[in-house]
Amino acid sequence: MKPAPFEIVRPASLEEALEALAANPDAKVLAGGQSLVPLLSMRLAAPRLLVDINGIGALAYVRASEDGVHVGALARHTDVLQDEAAAKVQPLLRKALRLVAHPTIRNRGTTLGSIVHADASAEMPAVLALLDGHVTVASAGGRREVPVAELYVGPMESSLRPDEVAVEAFFPALPAGTGTAVEEIARRHGDYALCGVAATVRPGSTARVAYFSVCDVPTVVDVSSSVADGPTDEALADAAEQALHHLDPPEDIHATADYRRQLVRVLTARALTAAFADASGEEGR
Repeated sequence: MKPAPFEIVRPASLEEALEALAANPDAKVLAGGQSLVPLLSMRLAAPRLLVDINGIGALAYVRASEDGVHVGALARHTDVLQDEAAAKVQPLLRKALRLVAHPTIRNRGTTLGSIVHADASAEMPAVLALLDGHVTVASAGGRREVPVAELYVGPMESSLRPDEVAVEAFFPALPAGTGTAVEEIARRHGDYALCGVAATVRPGSTARVAYFSVCDVPTVVDVSSSVADGPTDEALADAAEQALHHLDPPEDIHATADYRRQLVRVLTARALTAAFADASGEEGR
């Protein structure tokens, strides 16, 4: 199909973009376009105006500091994936981004765009949720920070207002000694996962897991009590069952709900085991 007719503006500054959005309530922001363009082509979205922000070079950055990683609205997945400082400060970014789609899509798609698209089948919303990060948004009225706990309000739906542009995502650093891991199962590498799990583990302290493709919004479960004594088979099984109480795996043409529940059990064990190994420095040995 072809998109419904629309106009497009290409602002040279963020201020111009915000003015355009304020004047056109049904406008959509175009950054990487890897999510929006297919929606336009299928006429699942039909805005009268696209605000193409690709000319605002000030938004194309990845900045790592001791407290975490700041990712601008025009930073492509590949930019974040290849940034050595970002990988050092927050290893979970690289571990997740290498699973995102295919190189062609990563070269164009933006990490922040994936986050605010609010697709619970995608890796990056789950990573932001697991890390308790936030998104900074701007409008003609000013800026505000949206904690990830307040960002996702339903399937494919965020709490951003129509006149707002997401300008930055912040991924906090983790305490020293924390291990991380991401595991997923897809029919083909680069496809959306049938089930995905990201995990952070600080042995003797905390263990948290985030899920995608098995819930309506990115869902984080604290399983610290289950694995307090380490990743034994019994502990891992208990952690998975604890997580399943918070999940509602869907049934579709790709997999049954029972199959996805089994994937939750398998991938929870894999992710926690890998995160424990990472914390102890044994990952990859």
